[in-house]
Amino acid sequence: MGQTLKPGPVKRTIREGPGLGFYFPGMMWRRARSSAGVNIRKLSTAVRRRIEDEGDWSYASEWWGTESEGHTVLRSTSDKGNGVVSVVAYPSSKPSELHWASTERWLQKRYEEIHGCLDQNDRFRVLGYQWRALRFNDDTRQSTVKVLAAYRQSEPGVFAVMQQPHCLAVPYLKSMISAGLAAIASCDYNLMDAVTGNESMRILCIGHGGGSLPLFLASKIQGAVVDIVEIDPLVISASVKAMGFPAFSVVTPSGKRAVSKPDTMDEVLWKGIHERLFLYESDAEEFILNNTSLYDMIFIDAIDGEDIFPHKLWDPHSPFLKALSNRLHPEHGTVVVNLHSDTEILNPDGSAPSILQQTLPMGKYISGVCRAYKDVVVGNGSSCGGKDSGLGFTVSVPWVCNTSLVVCRGFGVKGGHSNRDVIMNTLISKSFELENVLNLPFSCLQYIKRGFIVVD
Repeated sequence: MGQTLKPGPVKRTIREGPGLGFYFPGMMWRRARSSAGVNIRKLSTAVRRRIEDEGDWSYASEWWGTESEGHTVLRSTSDKGNGVVSVVAYPSSKPSELHWASTERWLQKRYEEIHGCLDQNDRFRVLGYQWRALRFNDDTRQSTVKVLAAYRQSEPGVFAVMQQPHCLAVPYLKSMISAGLAAIASCDYNLMDAVTGNESMRILCIGHGGGSLPLFLASKIQGAVVDIVEIDPLVISASVKAMGFPAFSVVTPSGKRAVSKPDTMDEVLWKGIHERLFLYESDAEEFILNNTSLYDMIFIDAIDGEDIFPHKLWDPHSPFLKALSNRLHPEHGTVVVNLHSDTEILNPDGSAPSILQQTLPMGKYISGVCRAYKDVVVGNGSSCGGKDSGLGFTVSVPWVCNTSLVVCRGFGVKGGHSNRDVIMNTLISKSFELENVLNLPFSCLQYIKRGFIVVD
């Protein structure tokens, strides 16, 4: 095993050296390029000016480069099937330096709310922003996040790294969120009460990566309590040490927090969010079989270092799928799965051409995955919780070769489940509500309409 998780605060000393890459080589925290963009955060139920999406695909060129074009922050070998795991840093152009002062004021205000006033000569300062890309075997870009580095003037040699929860750099995450939340909102689930914190929303994320998905959900939905399952301790370590994921979220095998109390800087950055995140090192099947919680939503993003979705996670006869079905809320439970796309290259019988079976290890399974999840989770016409049996659908993800599978219970629309257009229009209508309620920086529409297919 390479590096293992050593729970602790996310503060880093500038002189920590090249082992984790937190010292200051010239390019690491390069000044951001100037920009005329303005970050407007206004919410209106009528006409809303969308805030700037710092995770827009147009910025992908900043972090899509080779490892040699960035700075390797962490690199080690996994013994859990992910091969060589590395985190590579690239400069980010957004937010521009013009907007750093507002972030410094936000940090100052957060500190004073929690710990009282700072000394007049002690102020927070933004050091810069970076992209951090998590890679498996140097080729697979497992996830990408944006991080902020900040420090206090009283401790100029120490800085904290904070992942930016509003920034979703990889399109498939936006697809999973758009399609999944629109689906559960169409199942008579009161998402507004969860968003405002009036009701609790239990969410399970299988597969952690850099942690963008659970962090986004916990920051946008005040009632969200998010369990996260990750089999590889090296991935957990990378997300906390190098990608700015809250250290307080990590849970030990005994079920207790690995860090008994967050330090001052962690509280400033994450208070109100990290208390609702629970990151477990566990095999997914083991976790779901030994768990008694009932989840409103389950997100699955568990493709390994060889780009393969493990067979035991979609085998219709496996203990995993049956247990997962039992852990879903019977009236509105919703599952969202990230898959590799093969809809444009399959043979008429649904199989992958033999010439592609070696290059697309996941693609040849996609139709089987969809059928397995729909049959086990909602059945073939039977009822769940006294409501309609629900449905399954897939959508194609723009710009990348991924497909989002959504299977939900209790989805009922006039015209019947076989009416594709009615189903899609229902989802689109809910997606517009989502954009306003969550103040999303991106439109859900393209992530619901593109390649929409109802699973038979």
